[in-house]
Amino acid sequence: MAERLSHTSCQERVGLKLDELLDEFRDLDAQESLETLIEFSRDLPDLSTERAKQREDSRRLVKECQTPVYLWVDLENGQLQLEAYVTERSPTVRGFVALLVVGLQGATTEQVSALPEDILSRLGLEETLGMTRRRGFSGLLRRIKRETAEQLEEQRHGSTRPSAR
Repeated sequence: MAERLSHTSCQERVGLKLDELLDEFRDLDAQESLETLIEFSRDLPDLSTERAKQREDSRRLVKECQTPVYLWVDLENGQLQLEAYVTERSPTVRGFVALLVVGLQGATTEQVSALPEDILSRLGLEETLGMTRRRGFSGLLRRIKRETAEQLEEQRHGSTRPSAR
């Protein structure tokens, strides 16, 4: 099994609810981690009414994911707001997305930029999941970081981005 990040080092770098959620995986073996992640799939919040109408908007599709994942990233009053849609038929992917959506809600731009790239190692699933899923999960994290940074830049320069809501 891959060595996981220490709890302290990630907490110091990020300090989010995500750390709390990841702690639930700390002493689990790969099978238990996978089962726990699947349990998280039930925690993915429903889309807002407006976004539910456009839930399969191709502009929101995370292309690195083999399973269709639709992601909305908003920066409101300096805090991250995430919404996502993943079919219930893909519980592993849905669980990972739920972990990020719930764990990063309200994060600051600094916290988002400090997110470690190797969250899968904290889950104990780096060795278990195939290359395609690992690439998809990494793409999801990069997308969150990129869109957060882009929105911060737009807000700093006073450009108004039409709300996706």
